[in-house]
Amino acid sequence: MTQTLTIRRPDDWHLHLRDGDMLRAVLPHSAGHFARAIIMPNLVPPVVTGADAAAYRDRIRAALPEGSAFTPLMTLYLTENTDAGDVAQAYADGLIHAVKLYPAGATTNSASGVTDFSRVSHVLEKMAEIGLPLCTHGEVTDTAVDIFDREAAFIDRVLDPIRTAHPDLRVVMEHITTSDAVDYVLASDRNLAATITTHHLVINRNHILAGGIRPHYYCLPVAKRESHRLALRRAATGGDPRFFLGTDSAPHTDANKLLPCGCAGCFTAPNTLSILAEVFEQEDALDRLEGFTSLHGPAFYGLPVNEETLTLVRETPDFPAHIDTPDGPVTVFDPAMPLHWTA
Repeated sequence: MTQTLTIRRPDDWHLHLRDGDMLRAVLPHSAGHFARAIIMPNLVPPVVTGADAAAYRDRIRAALPEGSAFTPLMTLYLTENTDAGDVAQAYADGLIHAVKLYPAGATTNSASGVTDFSRVSHVLEKMAEIGLPLCTHGEVTDTAVDIFDREAAFIDRVLDPIRTAHPDLRVVMEHITTSDAVDYVLASDRNLAATITTHHLVINRNHILAGGIRPHYYCLPVAKRESHRLALRRAATGGDPRFFLGTDSAPHTDANKLLPCGCAGCFTAPNTLSILAEVFEQEDALDRLEGFTSLHGPAFYGLPVNEETLTLVRETPDFPAHIDTPDGPVTVFDPAMPLHWTA
């Protein structure tokens, strides 16, 4: 039985760090394991210009633990008023690595997102021209569409038309949750990839709803049926380079998670690698963990693979139930299974 596993230091291709006190509290939990991360721009107010991204990057750098080599890879929040020239300049300056599309109202702090996709076509055209990836939150917000069907509807109504209109646009379908999304990626031959979260490999909708509501498993996109979870596992562990890790680790204080209308998000930064090693071992795919966490993402984003390594040891980890922040405790995701690997 394998006792240690050494991989290239991983990257997180979808991460929420928040700002202020919360940023300072959660950042060390990602910086301790990951070399780089794509940083989500849905602050209040959102990160919409190159100047916004530079200022946020500097706040992240200032919050890093002493000696940390963690690199935040910044993104811009796409709005119907986004300046294509500003986007292109920020990319040319090496400041940003992607632009994030939120359908308005789809998730946390997405009120400034897009409602009329024709109004951003000039930005998408410029992005296709310069090779800047578009990251998508893949859900429609039509209230007539069941919440469990919103990812599939997004593919049909929004994503496929965008990719047809802009075939050279490089797209990352973030935090996919359905077999529909897996199949859509597999059917594509160019310019498309997808991130998969840690928690969507572990939970299905029963974890949220069966036997009582468990708000710490509530996330958006919401976890789906078991058949979809199994499809995600096959995609993540199968070695296909179009699938890679984006944790979507999203810290909220317990007070905000437990409200009558509680916040969506799972805080997985502290234990992601232990959980992933467990999942990949269950699927007899430990030899493919490095690809998913450390190789496939850099290849899609056109970045070098990290030179440093990280070693996981077969040892029962000891994670806290929550971390303390000045705003209140943040519960750490519970994988609801024993873990046997420590990073």
